[in-house]
Amino acid sequence: MTTSLPSLRSLDRRDFLRGGLAAAALAATGGLAGCATSGTGSTAPSASATGATSADNPFGLAANSSTEAVIFKGGYGIDYATFAGQQMQAKNAGSTVKVSPATNIAQTLQPRFVAGNPPDVIDNSGAGLIGINTIRDQLADLTDVINANNYEGTKIADTLYPGVTAPGTFDGKFVQLNYVLTVYALWYSASLFESEGWTVPKTYDEMYELGGKAKAKGKYLLGWGKEAATYYQTMAIASAIKQGGDEVRLALENLKPDCWSMPAVQAVFTGLKKIIDAGYVKPGGAGTQFTAAQAQWSNDQDFVLYPSGGWIENEMKTQTKDGFKMTGAPEPTVDSSSSLPWEALHSTAGEGYIVPAQAKNLAGGKEFLRAMLSKEAATNFAKTTFSSSIVKGLIPEDGFGSTALQSQVKMLDAAGSNVFTWNFVDLYGTNTDQLVLWNAFLQGDSDVATLTKGLQSITDKIAKDDSIKKVPVS
Repeated sequence: MTTSLPSLRSLDRRDFLRGGLAAAALAATGGLAGCATSGTGSTAPSASATGATSADNPFGLAANSSTEAVIFKGGYGIDYATFAGQQMQAKNAGSTVKVSPATNIAQTLQPRFVAGNPPDVIDNSGAGLIGINTIRDQLADLTDVINANNYEGTKIADTLYPGVTAPGTFDGKFVQLNYVLTVYALWYSASLFESEGWTVPKTYDEMYELGGKAKAKGKYLLGWGKEAATYYQTMAIASAIKQGGDEVRLALENLKPDCWSMPAVQAVFTGLKKIIDAGYVKPGGAGTQFTAAQAQWSNDQDFVLYPSGGWIENEMKTQTKDGFKMTGAPEPTVDSSSSLPWEALHSTAGEGYIVPAQAKNLAGGKEFLRAMLSKEAATNFAKTTFSSSIVKGLIPEDGFGSTALQSQVKMLDAAGSNVFTWNFVDLYGTNTDQLVLWNAFLQGDSDVATLTKGLQSITDKIAKDDSIKKVPVS
């Protein structure tokens, strides 16, 4: 079965504004990953004890039961999940919820999947996530979660943006709930740019020119940390899709031969290499922990641009210079002849929550998601992380005072129908191998040809491996 990107032209631009970020972006995400072929493995039923089901207890959570949640500790932290766990405990007297952080989900939890004792609910996110293709036959269907009422008494499905289930639905089975709407951008300090009279670059040539201006002020243009080197891959792919159009996205998604050699991709790599060779990238990133590198941007202002998702403000909230005015701008195109305008935006639903079918407390895992989807928990998430969940109608016009969140709304408004995403990196779990290539490239130890060859080798290995289930995209 193939999947298709829905026509974004038909989506109302007002859907992107106030009261949450982008229903339309969620719908677009679903077009990329909504119809994977199902595996042949069977799913063993959970042996967990259950109680009587009711409107207040839709999954039959047993009295005095314990639920284990493992949450990726990244840009959003885990406090929002702890808040939901506390809500769940208050709603179900006698129950307990243990929320544990993890920074490498695959390394931490794959052994537990193999042993048959996974946690009850997992935030499968971050650079070290478990490739969803490798475990989706072991996951519980979450349709009953969104069909249940939230803690305020409203059917959850009616509170969510359209398309929310599509990204986590594989061959008709909804197994992953993507909780956060992420906007990817090139982030900068609006106050710094205003004081220097700089404008945000729209092309790689303009980025290069800004690099010279930054150098004259004793600053670098770009910087990175070792665990986040592939943030530049994300930027490069977005730029290439904007430059070359949908054929670039489709070639990468479908693991085509020579997809990394497409002219638009090569033009982006070449533009970035020119910036690296000019000495406009702060050296040492391959040996620097990524949040330390990000602090060199947000607190020390050693470099002036940084590609990341909308989680960046929350991730760096204790390490951001006063008056920084963190602001996002669309990722650059190669030139003004791009297939999509500069305003086109990479946006997608992320933070994929899963409930293993073999969880000891399957009902507890689903009840935890029900708590997270309550109005109170979703509002808390938006207010404390300056990001939007998939629950609509919760973000005020002032973005809770966040310039970063305000800029996300503005970017989505300006993008209109030109919103896109891709899924192959997470789907096939290639990020770890790609990190090695990007660290070498950014520190100047390889060239465009070497980077291209390495990325194509990773792609070809997956494409030729018949044991890996593929997700055709059209």
